[in-house]
Amino acid sequence: MKKKFVLSLLAAGAMVVSLAGCAGGASSGTSSSGAAAAGDGSLIGVAMPTKSSERWIADGDNIKKQLEAAGYTVDLEYAEDDIPTQVSQIENMITKGAKALIIASIDGTTLTNTLQNAKDNNIPVIAYDRLIRNSPNVDYYATFDNEKVGVQQATSLLTGLGVLDATGNKTGKKGPFNVELFAGSPDDNNATFFFNGAMETLKPYIADGTIVVKSGQTDFNTVATLRWDPATAQARMENILTSTYSDGSKVNGVLSPYDGLSRGIISALTSAGYTTADIPIITGQDAELDSVKAINAGEQYSTIYKDTRELAKVAVGMATALLTGGTPETNDTKTYDNGVKVVPSQLLQPVVVTKDNIQSVLIDGGYYTAAQVNG
Repeated sequence: MKKKFVLSLLAAGAMVVSLAGCAGGASSGTSSSGAAAAGDGSLIGVAMPTKSSERWIADGDNIKKQLEAAGYTVDLEYAEDDIPTQVSQIENMITKGAKALIIASIDGTTLTNTLQNAKDNNIPVIAYDRLIRNSPNVDYYATFDNEKVGVQQATSLLTGLGVLDATGNKTGKKGPFNVELFAGSPDDNNATFFFNGAMETLKPYIADGTIVVKSGQTDFNTVATLRWDPATAQARMENILTSTYSDGSKVNGVLSPYDGLSRGIISALTSAGYTTADIPIITGQDAELDSVKAINAGEQYSTIYKDTRELAKVAVGMATALLTGGTPETNDTKTYDNGVKVVPSQLLQPVVVTKDNIQSVLIDGGYYTAAQVNG
């Protein structure tokens, strides 16, 4: 991607975020009765899935910091990817008298009864980054344009392979390139959006033979990675190398939807003898520091940057609007059907990061320092 194009995407995301904090209009039908005034110390429960991923730590820290700065009391909990623990944590937040809930679910299908309890207690619910499914009691959704994330991952893969140039135009390079596919957790609604966006982009190149999935593993259920577990991705990559590439052929590219999986995949490849000279083009997501360092070192090609500070602003803006009788700003009321209702959503814009724009996007943007990236 050209630097100018990447920066324009970042600016667009900032513009969207600036709208998220507004809380005008008539009283929302999902606001709790006896709405609290912003800054009065009201308790807001924040449920995060795990501390095993640095992005969720950043999300939780950013939400807590911004809510406390606005004068709220915050109960921030991490469930370490254990569903009963998260259910118990949210129930405890309700018991403690939380006035709103911000939830990044572990499994978006397992909270129906808990959210009915929240509804019975007039507590609005904001789904954070992961859509909560099968419940009518999800009031708003704060996330990124998840299908676009998948498109960007696939496009950066094609760019890294040389099939597309930096402007997204075809170069005439036909391959064939051996590419393996990975997807996220099947219980995370986002994983489907990422994969579908990527596959819609890659299908024409698979159809014309530019890309060959040598393992034959192309359907979502086969390539999905439960709980986004890096060890699971590493083991699957090892199995693919043993079963499919023992003839001396090479993997040229890997579609990976998340940096943690990418690092597991890289471990499998380097253990099999790949070096930075022949490591495949590998994508990722979340701009985790270890993966940004891997991009700098030539081990990973790209990641998708999703600024957790800005997503936190959206969630805090939604909560504030709900607790002050306003209506949260949204920019999508059609896409995110949770199986019971279409949840009004605020979508932010993701940004592709490669070695060429780490400085301009991540360091100049204040997400990391040069010392962190280069240390």
